Amino acid sequence: MSGIDECLMEAMVLPGARGAAVIEWTSGLALGTAGDAPNGDHEVTAAELAELARLAAEHTAFGPAEENEAGGGPAGGDTGHTASGGHPGPAERLAAAPGEGPAEVLVEDLLLTTRTGYHLLRFVENTLDSSVFVYLWLGRDDGNLALARLRLRDLVERLALV
Repeated sequence: MSGIDECLMEAMVLPGARGAAVIEWTSGLALGTAGDAPNGDHEVTAAELAELARLAAEHTAFGPAEENEAGGGPAGGDTGHTASGGHPGPAERLAAAPGEGPAEVLVEDLLLTTRTGYHLLRFVENTLDSSVFVYLWLGRDDGNLALARLRLRDLVERLALV
């Protein structure tokens, strides 16, 4: 197991790494940062990336296929709308059923490609808090996206949040 600082240091040695952060996506706070931020401000970057992570984690389009097929439409009786007629909000989508643990984030990682770089978000799965992700910014010219995804997966598996 490694801590946040060790995780960020290992991420920054990847080819093309420009910046990295561990971010709590429900609040948008950076728990740790290394290197540069794309806009020059790690806190603003963390808040903006948290919005993207929340969208992916809470969006019904990224739910399990079995859930969407079995009773997810009008024929199944559950339309996915709340009693007020709107779509369920974040708290309703992420709320666990009675007797179950916290709701699970099904998205493993997100990749955003720009003309100059790659922005990779990898969700951390652990028993304490499932609302954290690791962010890695790679330069497009010298970054190795395949290697970065594999290494980031390994780093996240070893990350210990205490």
